[in-house]
Formats: sequence, C-alpha cells, structure tokens
Amino acid sequence: MKFSKQRELILNYILNSHEYLTADTIYTDLKKDNPELSLGTVYRNLTKLTEIGAIKKVSLPNQVDKFDKNLDPHAHFICDECGSITDINISGVDSFLNKISEEEGISIRKYDLTLNGKCKLYKNIL
Repeated sequence: MKFSKQRELILNYILNSHEYLTADTIYTDLKKDNPELSLGTVYRNLTKLTEIGAIKKVSLPNQVDKFDKNLDPHAHFICDECGSITDINISGVDSFLNKISEEEGISIRKYDLTLNGKCKLYKNIL
C-alpha cells in the first residue's frame, strides 16, 4: 500500500517515539514543521494505520486513546499515580491461553491485558 506524505509522516513519528502518543500530541508536535497538517488529517490517518495493522490503538478507561507501535502480543501496565503506560512482556501467557481454550472449548484470537498498580517511581512512596 502506498502511503501519502502525511500518513508516512505520522507513522514515522509514532515508530520513532518511545512513548504512547495521543492524536493531539502527534498533531501538536508535527504541526510545528508541517503547517498544512490538520487535526482531522491526523485522526483519519491514525484510523487507517490502525485498520491496516501498522499501529495499535490502546483504549483505556478514563483516558484518551493512545497509539502503540509495538504489535507483538504484550500487556500494558498503567500506574495509578502518574498514569504512565509501560509494555510488559509476560512469559507463559500463551500456555495459559491454550489451557483456557482447551478447558472452555473456545478459540482465542487475540487478547488485551492491562495491569494496574504503582510504577517504580511511586512504589516506595507511602
């Protein structure tokens, strides 16, 4: 699939980031050097990039949607204090899901696992 200049710009921005990004953050940062960019264009391209599987949309309770470049199966850890999101690779999840599939007679296609607690910064406070 051929990407437009703006879609490629948005995708590269996400792929080069080390954090989860909101549409507003992407728009604000890219608008500085791309004055023709509109927020609507960012939203449309994020939707398309998610649909084609180039990025993943992360929807969490009480937060705006964020976008993730990590397409490998993984869990998310959300700090209850600062709201940061961290990728967590959990070994053994596949065998756990296989066991559930066998016991329940179901087929699991994908999963979303979110863990909540306190991050390293807040772990020892109080």
